[in-house]
Amino acid sequence: MGGLPAKLVFAGEVFSEEWRSLLGRRTGSANICFDSASLYGTADGGVLGNETPYSVAIRRWLADRPDAARALFGESRLPTLVQYDPASRFFEVHDATLVVSGASSVPLLRYHIADKGGLVAFAEMQEFLRGYGVQSHTELGLPADFRPRALPFVFVFGRADFTVSYYGANIYPENVTVGLEQPQISAWATGKFVLQTRETADGDKELHIAVELLPGVEPAAEMVPAIAESVKNQLLRLNSEFANYTPAERQLPQITLHGFGDAEYFPVGVKHRYTRR
Repeated sequence: MGGLPAKLVFAGEVFSEEWRSLLGRRTGSANICFDSASLYGTADGGVLGNETPYSVAIRRWLADRPDAARALFGESRLPTLVQYDPASRFFEVHDATLVVSGASSVPLLRYHIADKGGLVAFAEMQEFLRGYGVQSHTELGLPADFRPRALPFVFVFGRADFTVSYYGANIYPENVTVGLEQPQISAWATGKFVLQTRETADGDKELHIAVELLPGVEPAAEMVPAIAESVKNQLLRLNSEFANYTPAERQLPQITLHGFGDAEYFPVGVKHRYTRR
């Protein structure tokens, strides 16, 4: 007798669609658009918006089309994309950050969340998709009889102070995450890393990434070049600044491997930071 199918609910940090697919495979999901949802909220305002099958399908479509995602969101990284009910929440954008008003135990009036993000109206999203040739929901991986609710979208990058500057290119942790979540690499690594730039003895810059290995996994000779190449390929695919600004001979990151819970980079019980200055 089989168990009940798993349904996944997320909250907090932005994650990649590669990670969602990995969890879908491990839980035996038949359609991850219907089996997972991320919540967007604050301690003061509660849940402000949530993923729907429609927003998940759109985000997964955009994950395979970095140019379209950049045109819609204005950055070389994929934000959380949720829908919200304008009858209970009212979003505004102020200096590229989100402001919300809404009824709660303590009413919020233009509450500045300080999350970097933006808004897309429902009709605007449909027009955008049609502009890229999407004429039906089946092209997004949804059933032919699916009917989305006509609710507006809010997208959220999170706090804006976690980028690393490298040869004038902004390197986002979200770009590196995709490189570590490729099938071969995810068999070795937890997905945690620390991204920073260093200066070489010759005065040049190098991009350094400390990678945490899964419990019980020992470093092996093939891991470093495989991880470096995977991260480089995803940076070139997802980040146009990296592809255009970084000299070709400096695009391969320097990788160091660290055991699970390494005290210097990945101390247990401490909120992890993905970048260092």
